[in-house]
Amino acid sequence: MRGFLKSDGRFSFCIISQQGRRRRFSFPYLILFINLTFLPSQLGFRKQLGLLEKKKDYKLRADDYHRKQKTLMALRKKAMDKNPDEFHFKMIHNHLKDGVHMLKPKEETMTEEQKKVMRTQDIRYVEMKRVSEMKKIERMKSELHLLDVDEEKKNKQFFYVDSKKEVEDFDLAVHLNTVPELVGRAYNRPTIETLEKKSIVGAVQPQSIKKLAKQRELQYLRLSQRIDRENKMFVISQKIQTRKDLQDKVKKVKVCEETGSAPAVYRFEAKRKR
Repeated sequence: MRGFLKSDGRFSFCIISQQGRRRRFSFPYLILFINLTFLPSQLGFRKQLGLLEKKKDYKLRADDYHRKQKTLMALRKKAMDKNPDEFHFKMIHNHLKDGVHMLKPKEETMTEEQKKVMRTQDIRYVEMKRVSEMKKIERMKSELHLLDVDEEKKNKQFFYVDSKKEVEDFDLAVHLNTVPELVGRAYNRPTIETLEKKSIVGAVQPQSIKKLAKQRELQYLRLSQRIDRENKMFVISQKIQTRKDLQDKVKKVKVCEETGSAPAVYRFEAKRKR
């Protein structure tokens, strides 16, 4: 290995291999070659100090140092700007362990058996309220008879005649023996003789009839709300029962996810009972 200075001021470096081949490098390539090949390692009497630090190692160490310094400065600024009178409940629920904030473990106030009993009580309460709603719904249905519900009439009445002429001249009011104004009613449709012989009992004035119709509409609205509430309570009781069943230590696989209108469905392992 020989080095010499050229006339143009560049430093040249020559390496002779064992086979007698020569390789020459100018100054820029020489530096690169030395960095890659001839950087000294740790001296023998300093091996106990570890590997000799290179520039890339220093760069990593310097970046880590500056990052930590920036973090410390941000924490100091946050501590200076903090309100000393501020209080948070985690101050009394935390404790330091090896310099790290840890949440204090809460003591279990109920055992698994007590939790199962509580689930059972919840189911019984929801079922009791659901049965109460069902009774109120039946009572309201018996009072309203669901006669004015705006739905398509399911029942139909057929009239039979003997000829096509009778079909063309067919008058429903005459056939039912009532006035034309009451033909559209499916209930409370008195005949003409009844209207002539007996007096009308109930509201007759248009204002009274309108008031009664409004009250009847309000009752139907309350009935629909109670039916929706009963359906929601049924779904709640099913979800509570599902959670109660999940507490048993039995292998299970989820089949369907829980939704707002239905509980989750699980398939449990079949277990033979003695």
